[in-house]
Amino acid sequence: MAIVIDHDECIGCGSCVEVCPDVFAMMDDEEKAMVTAPDSTDDCVDEAIDLCPVEAISKE
Repeated sequence: MAIVIDHDECIGCGSCVEVCPDVFAMMDDEEKAMVTAPDSTDDCVDEAIDLCPVEAISKE
C-alpha cells in the first residue's frame, strides 16, 4: 500500500505536514504537499487523510 497525493487536487494548506511531518512535506517549487515516506504505516497518516479539506490524500 502506498500513500499518494493528487497534486491536481492539493491546495497546499499544509495540514498533512503539520500533523504528520515524517511522511509529508511541502514542495519547494510548488506550494503543494508531497509524500516523503510513501510506505509509512504511521498512525498520523490516517489523521492527515481525514484532515485534508479537498480529499487529495489516499492509500493505494
